[in-house]
Amino acid sequence: MCNCDNQDHGKISRRAALRGGIAATTAAAAAAITPQTASAQETSPYAPPAEPALPPSTMKLDLSRAALVVTDPQIDFLHPDGVTWGVIGASVTEHNTVENIESLFKAAKAADIPVAVSPHYYYPTDHGWKFEGALEKLMHKIGMFDRKGPTNLDGFEGSGADFMPQYKKYIHDGKTIVTSPHKVYGNDTNDLTLQLRKRGVDQVILAGMSANLCTESHMRELLENGFEVAVVRDATAAAMLPEGDGYLAALINFRYMANAVWSTEETVELINAAG
Repeated sequence: MCNCDNQDHGKISRRAALRGGIAATTAAAAAAITPQTASAQETSPYAPPAEPALPPSTMKLDLSRAALVVTDPQIDFLHPDGVTWGVIGASVTEHNTVENIESLFKAAKAADIPVAVSPHYYYPTDHGWKFEGALEKLMHKIGMFDRKGPTNLDGFEGSGADFMPQYKKYIHDGKTIVTSPHKVYGNDTNDLTLQLRKRGVDQVILAGMSANLCTESHMRELLENGFEVAVVRDATAAAMLPEGDGYLAALINFRYMANAVWSTEETVELINAAG
């Protein structure tokens, strides 16, 4: 449970233990490739290429057909009490992800454009799957995004599956679309596309967690379904493991495939200017 509201401390300890277990298995690798290491280099590995080979973006934001989509703005990804913080916390901190996502919520609400949240939940029946990919196995093992059931909210408030506390005033305002949960990474397993189409949306400002998993998968699925997608590069983050830096992997693909890759500052300015 998230301790930000001083809730059940026994459950906080259990989650802290799970989080510590992940950190213990990956600490050496994370230390070796932490973003602070990059800052000591002459050029950050995340910086735009000095001489890009790909054509520049021509995307023009049109608020009459645009929406903000945020993937997995949940405690397990974005709070120090979340079970993944040991491997994702450095990236979240480096990119100011928590604050940047809130800036996007504020700007979108002020502009009165549709806002959709695509959450990730696992119910007890999902733990009966006969096969999983590597990250699915890990998420199920550590109880990430776990809920008691699709109609049972016991223990949900403040749990790792819950939304970050500072986002709730935007999400629970009676206007935000909270889709059915996606189950692996992409939105082909939920109703996001339907919800956007029903509102006449074909431009998406995409942010959330995590960069090379759900955020990238949502980008790919939206592009395949004919949406124009701008990814907000510093309103996401990713794990750093011996297998590699997930944020860098996603950033490369964002540059290759998205219609635009903007910073949070650029995005807020564009929303304000178009309003």
